[in-house]
Amino acid sequence: MPCRDKNFLLICRKCSRLAEDSAVKSRIRERIIRVKAIRLDRTDKAILAALVADGRISNAQLAEKVGLSPSPCWQRVRKLEDAGIISGYTAVVDSARLGVNETVIVEVAMERHDDEVLEAFGRAMSALPEVLEVYLTTGEYDYLIKVAVSGTAGYEDFLRRKLFKVPGIRNSRSSFALRCLKRVHSFIP
Repeated sequence: MPCRDKNFLLICRKCSRLAEDSAVKSRIRERIIRVKAIRLDRTDKAILAALVADGRISNAQLAEKVGLSPSPCWQRVRKLEDAGIISGYTAVVDSARLGVNETVIVEVAMERHDDEVLEAFGRAMSALPEVLEVYLTTGEYDYLIKVAVSGTAGYEDFLRRKLFKVPGIRNSRSSFALRCLKRVHSFIP
């Protein structure tokens, strides 16, 4: 299945593994290479920094902030969107105010590492709404998962009813976050 999501760099490495059609894999790899080749000037980086800080800033305010007139500013933002550097805009929700006040980091080791098991695990994690992020990693554990839960009871429920129902898991190790010291959603080199 080809990757049609605008959050291309976040998911296409997984999609390239899931893609069965070699032409789809080739297009995904070409897109990754094209995105990596884009060079940003100081103004582009200033635009990105301003949008990361406030995604709802008006074009006029953004233009003033980066020292451009509105039309060239809008054209630059459009160029960054078209290139896939800006992959979308979102609201950041305070989960604690919704009663989901705990973040758990889970390390998962798989029994086997064949494509079928890894693909099934990826699909299962994508279907779980409380799973915020999933990383395929090197080292003792295969995956690092960030999960939002409401306390230890909520986490136990997540483990028993969801995570441990996923086939192929050998073991897991969990750590509750005491507090978040830094959270950024994008890095601008």
